[in-house]
Amino acid sequence: MIPSYPVAPDGPVIITGARLVPISSDPIDDGVLVIEHGLISAVGDRGTRRPDGATMIDAAGCWVLPGFIDAHTHIGTLEEGVGWAGDDHDEATAPVTAQLRAIDAVNPADIAFADAVAGGVLAVGVNPGSCNPIGGQSAALRTVGRTVEQMVLRSPAGLKSALGENPKKAYGDRQQLPSTRMGVAAVIRQALTDAAADLDRVAAGDPAPTDLGRRALMAVLAGELPWRQHVHRADDIATAVRLADEFGYRLIVDHGTEAHLLADLLAERNIPVLLGPLIVGRGKVELRNRSFANAAILAAAGVEISLVTDHPVVPIELARVQAGLAVAAGLPAEVALRALTMHPARALGIDDRVGSLAVGLQADLCVWTGDPFELASRVRAAFVAGRRVFG
Repeated sequence: MIPSYPVAPDGPVIITGARLVPISSDPIDDGVLVIEHGLISAVGDRGTRRPDGATMIDAAGCWVLPGFIDAHTHIGTLEEGVGWAGDDHDEATAPVTAQLRAIDAVNPADIAFADAVAGGVLAVGVNPGSCNPIGGQSAALRTVGRTVEQMVLRSPAGLKSALGENPKKAYGDRQQLPSTRMGVAAVIRQALTDAAADLDRVAAGDPAPTDLGRRALMAVLAGELPWRQHVHRADDIATAVRLADEFGYRLIVDHGTEAHLLADLLAERNIPVLLGPLIVGRGKVELRNRSFANAAILAAAGVEISLVTDHPVVPIELARVQAGLAVAAGLPAEVALRALTMHPARALGIDDRVGSLAVGLQADLCVWTGDPFELASRVRAAFVAGRRVFG
């Protein structure tokens, strides 16, 4: 795993007078939040300890929340306003490319990173594309930094796989395996069977394979990486669960357009759903049951949901707008906030560092002029690891 690059804090910061929304605990009106050494050192009421020599920020009338996290994007790998030269997200040349790493394609100069910060999104999951049944390794990144090494929070953060129309079409158009849903599942099953055999050989004393793709698949089966399953239709979600049951890996459903039709099954198995994108037309049959109400159905059934943009499918700065529309369709606002913070942090394996306003976590947070689900609200200031990066 690549370590994160330290971001030098500007010094102690005290934010006062705001409505603090820690996510992990109840909101605090007229609260005080203290940042020291890049970390949150105190969250409380007006009586909270205040270190000497700190920069004071009067945030009366504002809301302070952890930075939003979009766990499924192609930011930096499918660049905004660049065209084919900035499209590096889909190595659609072989059905199994587990050795690919999203971080090797991220361009920190993608203008969408600035959009993300302005929209309150301070961390992202960057996935390879979905043409291949097994597409490669995802990464969790900050949305601020000159190099990937300064941005990375966790890499790899999962292994991307795809079921359904995308791999079926990509290879079916070439008249090669896999051109059907049977073929896609068979390709995945064979790769995982081979990886299981590799694990057995290593356990018996043989050296680990030098093939990087095989090693990545072994990490999934060893429980070191979650399986990030691109999937929309209910029957394909059932296939994803079937494969996870066969091989015993940790499954995360990405997109999950029809996950609400299997909500009880997913809740029973504790399978999280990264739901979205939501602000899209029904351009293919897999999306015909797309609805803002699906988030509420899943949450009511006990499924842990995150809300994702699939940027640039939905521009990343609209992450909070998607969540607000889901709230309007019945999702409780507090669940929507968790779906933009704690839940995606957990899916990416970075919840020990970001995702809530808690003592000891990184000071990655935003000061909003009001409720972020109100369209008139905007980010007044953003901090990453205690350093002011916006506003």
